[in-house]
Amino acid sequence: MTNSLIRRERRANRRSLRAELRRRSAAQRLAASCRRRPRSLATVAIAAGVAKDTATGCANGLRSVAKRIGVTPAATARTRRTVAGGRAHRTHAVGRYSLGQVARLIAAYRPRKAEYVAAVALIAAFAGGAR
Repeated sequence: MTNSLIRRERRANRRSLRAELRRRSAAQRLAASCRRRPRSLATVAIAAGVAKDTATGCANGLRSVAKRIGVTPAATARTRRTVAGGRAHRTHAVGRYSLGQVARLIAAYRPRKAEYVAAVALIAAFAGGAR
């Protein structure tokens, strides 16, 4: 009886460890992808560890900063992916910025909302290590 209970606990523990490993591996792959090539501002924010709902608002602020200081995206693409995950029904034009450009945008971005201030600190640490 106790043997099956121990076996069940071990299986549950291994299952949770595998889930954590999958989560960390996915985060590492996303971060490496952002370092290798230009990605969208929301993707860079998510790779830096910002929550998805905060990442969208922060990315919008960074886009307005890019327009203000005249930074154009390193690449543009049309994609069906949405920042919330899943598939959208229409394609959208997406600007992709390199980490150097993101670092310039972060330097010029002065958010007032507390969540965005914390997000900027995370993105700055992420983008600053790439230069």
